[in-house]
Amino acid sequence: MIAAATSRPRRAKSATGRPDPIASRGRVAPERPAAEGDARQALRERRAAFFARPIDYIPCKLFLRADAEALATRPPADASEPLEFDVADTEATRGLTPYLASLYRTRLLSKDEEQFYFRRMNWLKFRAAAARGRLDTRRATLRQIEQVEGLLTEAETVKSILITANLRLVVSIAKKFVDANYSFEELVSEGNVALIRSVEKFNFALGNRFSTYATYAIQRHFFRLSQRGRQLRKRFVCDDDSLRGTADDDTPSPYRSSEQIELLQKFFAGFLGELEPRERQIVRARFGFDGQPPRTFRQLGSQMGVCKERIRQIQSRAIDKLRGMAGEAGLDLIVGDWL
Repeated sequence: MIAAATSRPRRAKSATGRPDPIASRGRVAPERPAAEGDARQALRERRAAFFARPIDYIPCKLFLRADAEALATRPPADASEPLEFDVADTEATRGLTPYLASLYRTRLLSKDEEQFYFRRMNWLKFRAAAARGRLDTRRATLRQIEQVEGLLTEAETVKSILITANLRLVVSIAKKFVDANYSFEELVSEGNVALIRSVEKFNFALGNRFSTYATYAIQRHFFRLSQRGRQLRKRFVCDDDSLRGTADDDTPSPYRSSEQIELLQKFFAGFLGELEPRERQIVRARFGFDGQPPRTFRQLGSQMGVCKERIRQIQSRAIDKLRGMAGEAGLDLIVGDWL
């Protein structure tokens, strides 16, 4: 038994009975199928694209809580109603193009629904980014990649709900900016791009309505387009006197148009609404926003029963808040486009 176990394998013999030198050199490893090599290469390429894909989300303290998944999964009671419904030929849709009429098939979202969808979209991206961060860039399996991509796909589905529910907002704003440079359809297309960008950048954790933030972003985009159109018309004007006169009419005016003034009023009204009641009262009185002459610190202190230094501190705090809200809304860019 020992001899049988330790005996060497027999050498292959040729047809003459002698050992075959070619066969006795050792067995040749079977060639790896070409399909397996292609699969490995495809996995490497997909892995590289997977880790190069940016995952941007709005951070929120709620994501670190123990019940974060429940908050991002449990919809409000309003979400039980269907988002789309059939619309008959009503006054709202009569005479509209098929695209515009289709917008009325999606109902508007309530504030609770809006917060839920934004929270869920960013929560899914947060989970995807965290899961990808735990993977090895050179050893991630196909199953792990598909799990993370599934979270991102679901986040895109929620994103499409938010976009579809706010497309009517773009149409209502675009009607006010139609001019010789851009048609209504072009403005709607450009406004949809601004809307998509706003959905990605909106900080839902502040508790504001998305329509307010999106309105600022879309109007800012339209103002830039209008300014760009005027500049192009001046640059490429021909020698025709009539066209030259048209270009000269677009020279900057030291006065703002009614649309620009209305936009600034909406800005400040929204900003003041975010202040505390006492802060709002002091700002309105100090700068004459209440229709009366501006009051001094001493006058407001006597009226509110505090010292004038306390009024100054409250005003300083309110101004800092207003400056932060103006920066977040990009007000400096909007006013800069008007100059």
